[in-house]
Amino acid sequence: MAPTDDPLTASPQESPGARLVARLTEGRETLACAESLTAGLVAATVADTPGASAVLLGGVVAYAAEVKTALLDVPAELIDRVGTVDPAVAVAMAEGVRRRLGATWGLSTTGVAGPGPSEGKRVGTVHVAVAGPSGTVTRALQLNGTRAQIRAASVAAVLELADEETGATRRTLAPAGDPRGTVGVSGHPHGPPEPHDPAPAT
Repeated sequence: MAPTDDPLTASPQESPGARLVARLTEGRETLACAESLTAGLVAATVADTPGASAVLLGGVVAYAAEVKTALLDVPAELIDRVGTVDPAVAVAMAEGVRRRLGATWGLSTTGVAGPGPSEGKRVGTVHVAVAGPSGTVTRALQLNGTRAQIRAASVAAVLELADEETGATRRTLAPAGDPRGTVGVSGHPHGPPEPHDPAPAT
């Protein structure tokens, strides 16, 4: 991964977090973060941008399964069935934090940063999600590198996905009806996504 792709080292003008803050400020929209393996790094990266207080409502660090259930409304039966590292859990986390904090957008991360596998999932298995006015999308990642590199790459991935989704919403009117929209774990509310081959966190 090139240095400018790392949200922790990219300049404010180049970072997805800065672009996201600028776009949401312009649209008078807000965001909230639900984080597992990144443990607050997504919210902290957004907050690095001057003016972030206009859009960042807050976040929930939900490492434990019971916290995901209690604070983010992730169904306990879902976790019992698929574990905590799963696209459906990422969706539930993003939608839960969006609903709980009353934000326009909800971002989530869940995965295995290492050093060993967890729940039968290999190190570097990560799912990120973005919930917004017209639906929820996820992105599956298989990352390489150290624990710190995997966490940094996860931050970059969810911010890039949020950057894409908020930009798409500017170009596409949200459907009428429930403001939470629809859930699409494998689909995309704005049409088929471009093929994504995540860069390794090395």
